[in-house]
Amino acid sequence: MGKFGLASYIARCTQLAMCLEVSASPKPGNIDRQDDYEDTRYEHFLASAVSIYPVIEEASGREYGIGRAIKDAVTESTGWQKGGNTHFGAIILLVPLAMAAGKILAGKDTFAISELTTCAHEIVKGTCVEDAVDFYSCFETAGVRVNPAEEYDLRDSSAAGELLEKNVSLYDLMEIARGYDMIANEWTSGFPRCAECAEMIIKGMNGRITPGPGADINDVIVYTFLHILSGNEDTFITTKFDARTANYVSGHAGSIIEKMKNLRELHKIYNNGHEFDAVRPLIKEMDRELLERKINPGSTADIVIAGLFISLLGGLRY
Repeated sequence: MGKFGLASYIARCTQLAMCLEVSASPKPGNIDRQDDYEDTRYEHFLASAVSIYPVIEEASGREYGIGRAIKDAVTESTGWQKGGNTHFGAIILLVPLAMAAGKILAGKDTFAISELTTCAHEIVKGTCVEDAVDFYSCFETAGVRVNPAEEYDLRDSSAAGELLEKNVSLYDLMEIARGYDMIANEWTSGFPRCAECAEMIIKGMNGRITPGPGADINDVIVYTFLHILSGNEDTFITTKFDARTANYVSGHAGSIIEKMKNLRELHKIYNNGHEFDAVRPLIKEMDRELLERKINPGSTADIVIAGLFISLLGGLRY
């Protein structure tokens, strides 16, 4: 872990994961080093990534207080930039994963991905009503767009009092939302997409999957992003638009992934990874379309950040 200790190592892995994800390009529909939105820029995401260092450093040394850590991270993120909600979903994933990393790596130097996600799942199941109340207080601060809900509506100012009255934990809230929210589903199902991302990134950097031998970190992140998007309806798109739009975007990503698979079969005798370069124009075309329509798969980006964090924590270097 180096002379600066475990907590610093975990926090720096978090920061680097956030910076790498937002820098990857072309990443269809999302802000990256090539593309900004009118009110939110690439630099806002960098500021957010830098800002949460002390929160993650502190959180990695304990197993409780997830709600407070999420609230602190959101406060720091919004306090260091004026671009609005940059990393809310990612923070919800990174805090328990960082706590799990601190617990596991306090006694040894290595870990299995499944070990980390299982530990994180146990930690989130231990949340309490105070975590839920702290979590609810984040939404106005972060300016997060939410779906209407029949139970404990985030847009209802009396919801926090109802949580206290009924002793509803933060995990209980995630259970309610798991059917229509990717991030909530990660919490309640044991972070499977985060683990999948980590495994894909590690294999990609080792040349075992597309983009192929000699691939750089940028292309591996873009491929992983498209792969996760192709198989999952992005919550951010569904909330901002509708399920039909989200499914269209997933289908578009899937067609690119399928094209790469076909090219890989065609070129497998050479194992040269040229299939990614062959579809790069298609990825750029998808990126232009989504940017013009202001369709941004933000939840997919959050999952990829978590996968990058796990990969870096395990020693991935590029």
